[in-house]
Amino acid sequence: MASIPKPISTSPIGGLPGKFLGWIDDRFPLTTLYKEHLGEYYAPKNFNLWYYFGSLALLILVMQIVTGIFLTMNYKPDAKFAFASVEYIMRDVSAGWLIRYMHSTGASMFFVVVYLHMMRGLMYGSYKKPRELLWVFGCMIYLALMAEAFFGYLLPWGQMSYWGAQVIINLFGAIPFIGEDLAVWIRGDYNIGDATLNRFFAFHVIAIPLVLLGLVAAHLTALHEVGSNNPDGIEIKKNIDPKSGHPRDGIPFHPYYTVKDLVGVVVFLGAFTAIIFFAPEMGGYFLEAANFIPADPLKTPAHIAPVWYFTPFYAMLRAVPSMFSSQFPGVAVMGGATLILFALPWLDRGKVRSVRYRGPIYKAFLTAFVVSFLILGYLGVVPTTVWGQLSFLGGVDSATLVARILTVVYFSFFILMPWYTKIDKEKAEPSQVTY
Repeated sequence: MASIPKPISTSPIGGLPGKFLGWIDDRFPLTTLYKEHLGEYYAPKNFNLWYYFGSLALLILVMQIVTGIFLTMNYKPDAKFAFASVEYIMRDVSAGWLIRYMHSTGASMFFVVVYLHMMRGLMYGSYKKPRELLWVFGCMIYLALMAEAFFGYLLPWGQMSYWGAQVIINLFGAIPFIGEDLAVWIRGDYNIGDATLNRFFAFHVIAIPLVLLGLVAAHLTALHEVGSNNPDGIEIKKNIDPKSGHPRDGIPFHPYYTVKDLVGVVVFLGAFTAIIFFAPEMGGYFLEAANFIPADPLKTPAHIAPVWYFTPFYAMLRAVPSMFSSQFPGVAVMGGATLILFALPWLDRGKVRSVRYRGPIYKAFLTAFVVSFLILGYLGVVPTTVWGQLSFLGGVDSATLVARILTVVYFSFFILMPWYTKIDKEKAEPSQVTY
């Protein structure tokens, strides 16, 4: 009877380390995973600065998880002790202030990086075929991040945390038929209190991070299945070298882009540490002054506003007038502003991907979209009376009028996209990637 041959290790390393790696490969595809996702994963040669933000987002995710674990060791999700436990972390825990500031600054920097990452997708058409599912996973990650930030915002139990959560939860109550029951379920009670804090703690620490990790894994798997896009929007898999079997316009991700990403990491960490040590509150945009005051249900802050990364949508909410004493129209617009991102791959009728070869109409609409988003972000931070009232329009606040106009501009970018991308005069794409 012929004996069954032993599996042959494919490890490139010799000696005892090679034997150990071979033993692992016989039981787990470690070398295969390395080749598929790093060593033999070919990425376009012409990545630029916009392609740093994907790896930076992954870095911040790991950092947020690690710092969050250390914070939970001393944090108490109890309405009586939550604020005091945060002060204890800041004052008495060894390096607790550093961990807390890393986590709070990391939350804001996470959204900075994610917004820039999404901007790159809009510029270079990274949502177009065959990357539709990749874009959908990315939008789901964005929604999960928003949920994670919202649940975590209540945990310090400061004035702005408490009243900000009060405002946001009340918005769910504006949904017809199910709104009141939904708001009670989110709070866990009829008022924000201990049950709400425990519920938000569970979502922030366990539920949403698990969903987030799963979505990130799906996002990376989809990316490596269809391949990375590039500033020219050209599919490098269409130009294969017959000798090597690899794309002519591609290079191995490792070591070329792992080393390049390290440069981006060093620059990012330099800016990140400068914020932590010199301006962790960032003038009240990262940490509001009101949040250094214990939550008081009997004392409402003069001006309630969410953290800066929610403010564009909050400005849209305030811009939409209520109907029959209901805020539901504003809630619908705010929700639609995020959900419409999912439809982007099917709205774009352009034949090219990159903004380099797009026509002037798309460039104009994209510029207007970005400007409207930035100004709406500012208007969401300040009171609606910041620019005074317009008497000839019945006393409407100037900021409210501008927010209404910019909300229309924001939605026009998406709703009119099938029309203007179809008639736009595009340039011909090159046959190979350019530098």
